[in-house]
Amino acid sequence: MSDRMDIMRQALGAMNQGSPHARALGIETISIGPEGSVLRAPYKPEMVGDPDTGVIAGGVVTALLDHACGQAVHTALEQFTTIATLDLRIDYMRPAEPGKDIFARAHCYKATRSVAFVRAVAYDTDPDDPVAAAQAAFMLDSSAGRGFGANLKPAKKPVKGRS
Repeated sequence: MSDRMDIMRQALGAMNQGSPHARALGIETISIGPEGSVLRAPYKPEMVGDPDTGVIAGGVVTALLDHACGQAVHTALEQFTTIATLDLRIDYMRPAEPGKDIFARAHCYKATRSVAFVRAVAYDTDPDDPVAAAQAAFMLDSSAGRGFGANLKPAKKPVKGRS
């Protein structure tokens, strides 16, 4: 594995712990690379949406897919930049099997100067039999203009005598 991918793996692992929802869901990165990312959310009783069936809540699947898509964008870019989800469409195809972990596999198939496009599937056993499929768009350099980016000009100094 390249030094870049080793650094990326460490950074994405830190993002899993630094994101309150990812940490609460126990999301972990299974693999990353040019082909995309694979993440896992372990089955937990507190993540069940329907106690009668034991099926995991749809919001868990949504969060997992969004997080996997974001990590796929980071692995596809040459240089780290901030990103933000612009659009996330999810088609739910079937309920996840109770008691099984949920996986998400995402691939960034196109990145322009300002937007990255991603496809993903969530599954419990077989990626060819998905629980859900997602299509997403992410804004690149999402902190531009907010004072966080390294490429921004310093703020103007206030003029004396004016507030």
